[in-house]
Formats: sequence, C-alpha cells, structure tokens
Amino acid sequence: MHALRPLLRKSLFNLFAAALACTALLAPRTANAEALLLIEADSGKVLQAENATIPWYPASVTKIMTAYVTLKAVKDGRLTLDTLLTVSPTAASQSPSKMGFRPGTQLTVDNALKMMMVKSANDMAVVLAEGVGGSIDGFSAMMNDTAARLGMTQTSYVNPNGLPADGQITSARDLGILARSFLRDLPEYEYFVHIPAIRFGKRVTGNFNKLIGRYPGADGFKTGFICASGYNLVASATRNGRRLIAVVLGANSGTARAVKAAQLLERGFSQDNLTWLRPSLGTVDRLVPVDASPPNLREDMCGGHRKRPASDDDDALIATNGGTSGSASATGGEAQVSFFTAGLQPPLMKASELMATAPAAAEPVLVYTGPTRTGTALIAAVAADADQQATPKPRGKKSRVARKPDAADKPKDAGTKTAAKPDAKSGAKGDTKSDTKTAAKPAGARHAAAKPDAAAKPAASGEPAAKPAKPKAATKPAAKPANNS
Repeated sequence: MHALRPLLRKSLFNLFAAALACTALLAPRTANAEALLLIEADSGKVLQAENATIPWYPASVTKIMTAYVTLKAVKDGRLTLDTLLTVSPTAASQSPSKMGFRPGTQLTVDNALKMMMVKSANDMAVVLAEGVGGSIDGFSAMMNDTAARLGMTQTSYVNPNGLPADGQITSARDLGILARSFLRDLPEYEYFVHIPAIRFGKRVTGNFNKLIGRYPGADGFKTGFICASGYNLVASATRNGRRLIAVVLGANSGTARAVKAAQLLERGFSQDNLTWLRPSLGTVDRLVPVDASPPNLREDMCGGHRKRPASDDDDALIATNGGTSGSASATGGEAQVSFFTAGLQPPLMKASELMATAPAAAEPVLVYTGPTRTGTALIAAVAADADQQATPKPRGKKSRVARKPDAADKPKDAGTKTAAKPDAKSGAKGDTKSDTKTAAKPAGARHAAAKPDAAAKPAASGEPAAKPAKPKAATKPAAKPANNS
C-alpha cells in the first residue's frame, strides 16, 4: 500500500493537469476574450498564461518598444537625453492622445519620453521616432530588428505609437519578453516607466496606469487602447525583492485591466501550499506561439452600446457601470475576481477596493518645451508654457491642438441662434444640422458671405450656394476618440 502511494499521487496529479488543460481548451470564448500572462522578471518563469501566445493588437503598449529603442540609442551614445528634437508636421498631425504642440516646437529627448510614457502622447512617439530613426519607417525597422533580437517572434511594428495600422501586432508573450528586456538592459532608465504624473504648464496629467500609487509595490509599465485591441496593460510590481510582470490584453475598461493586473500580481506574490498541483509552464520564451489572426474587439469596445466614447484615459469606476458584457470577472463590477482554478484560493480584492482610494500623493514631474533648463531658467520655461496654454481657448485635452477641434465642441448651441455662426464654428459633431440650417436660410448664407473673417478659409469665392457644404470640411476629429491610444 505504501508503495502505491507515490504512484497514486502521480496519477492524481496527471489527472488534475489534464483537467486543467481540457478546461482551457474547451471553455467557450466570448467576443471580448482576454489574454493574460504573469511571469517572474528575473527568471522569466511563467506563473500563469491564458491566450498568452494569441496575436493581439498592441495599441499604446507599443511605446514600451519606442522607449526601449530610444533609450538604447542614448545608452550607446548616439544621442543624449538633452538632445533637442523638433515637432514635425507629421508628428503634429497624430491623433490624440497627444500634447498638441505646433510644428517647429522643440523639446528634449528626456521631456518627450516623459510625455509619451505618462500621457501616452502619440505625437511625442513620432518626435522620438523621427529623431532616432530619421522617419517613422526608419524607426519601425529599428523596432522590428530589436524585436527579432529579443526573441519577440509574434511581433511586427508599423508605427511607434500603436495607432491602428495593418501589420501592427504582438502577443502577451512578446510583451512579457520586452518588459523583462527593458528591466535587464536599461536599469538606469527604469524611472521612465513608473512616473506617477507630469506637470506641463498649468496642467497635471496622472499616469494612465492606475496601479501606480495604488497597488503596493507597483513600479511600471504602460497602458494601451484602440477599439480593435480593447484595454491593454503591461504592469510590474516588486515585493520583498521579488519582481513580477503582468500582461492584460483585451479588458473592457481601464479599471478592469488594472484590477485584473492587480489580481494576477497578488496571486503571484501569495505563496500558497498548492503550487505543486500546478503543472510547470516553463519560461516565457518557451511558450509556443499560436498561428492565428488577432481578435478584433471594435464592436465590443466602441459599439453603440457605450454611453461615452472609449479611450485610454478611462476613469469610470466599473462598480458604477457594472460593465457591458460577460461575467463579473470580465467586467470587474462589485463581484470579487478570482483567477486560477476555482476553490484553490480565496478570492482577493474587489474592483471598488482597488479604485476607491486616490493614488498616493506624489509631486508631478515638470516637463517643458525648449532645451534643458535648471533653476530660474526652468521656472521661466514652465511659466512660458503656462502662458502659451492660456492663449487659445482652453478645452481640456484639446486645448493645445488646432483651433478647429475647439470650435467643434460648440455647434449644437451655435447652430440654433444664427445662420452665420455655424459657418464660423462648424465641426465634426454638428455637420448635418449646420448644413440644413444654412440651406434653409439663403438670406443668412448671404449675410455670412459678407463676413470674410468668418469664412476666410473655404476655397469658395463667396457664392451663397457653396456655403452649406463648408461645415463638412471638419469631419476628421469625430473619429479620433474611437482610436484614442
């Protein structure tokens, strides 16, 4: 009987492992299925993997690679953190989230990196790409060469910011490899991945990674969002000298991805007595890639069921909206979230427990335009940026973009008063209403044509019949929230 015990125990272990594998293979996947990965930073040991080798759209977690390539160039002496870069028209034209600087604005590599990593500024990613690689294409080639060298076999890059593009693909596996490589190869620049907030002029922007300042030991990395990818997060935390990296792809809100990452990290840090029941998953580089197309979550993330446009800066508490679909573990909600096999571990924290508290107090890091400054020169530079912010009409995130998006926020009010105002303030949201009102009142259209200040930009020479078409020229801003990265 004693001789049979080891054999019986081994048989039970094999049955348990087989049951886990079958559950993973046979469990139905919803349209907004997620990819999850938890690894040890030092060893690369995989503690949990679910859909970790399925291709995925990276969105703004792309900027981890942009920062890696840039900082590797700094470390190799090809440029410095004080090197001045110039905002090109291409950089200025990027979709939000962005800083919104005008072409010709100059700033240092250091400030561009901070703005990119904290605010997820798409224009700053292009500034860095052009400064390091000469062009977006040149820098993308550098990104792809680096990915190949690091063993990121499922990754390809087309741009440095993660905005939607054919061929911009990665996986949770590859992102885990990249995060480990960043910590291993660039320890002196690790600061860039866990800045809690930046202050530009009068505006303070907190890190979109909600674990920073909330989850004990959180110390990196980066969020991402486009409609096709859902809400992505690469996060790291250190406890008792042990550092873990969690990857969450395809969560349905900014809060959900933070909760899921916190749950993964907490499971990894809590050493239970049942670890021997779990089959070894090896190291992250040994995970076998899946040959498949990345899931497209556009309808789930940006469909008409959403009450407001989705974006990477998602401050809505899941406890308030209850999620949009799926179970409590998929949406967060007030239900307790549990990973691994049910019953093996007690459930951990609730979404509300993680998000109800404000982040720990931290002084925002000053960022500014122009060359590197210190002392009174720095104070003057910050004041100058603040004064420049006050020049256009401040409209939150759009205050430093071109003036047309500012005007686009007003058409519904302006369109009901006079026929002349829609011509001056037409925008993405009020195209149809403005067109019908100007067409219905030809006298008003003639009055608008008599005001060259209000109609200076259109190509039409002032013919009344051409006026109704003018508001349609500014339809582009309406599409930006859906692809906010």
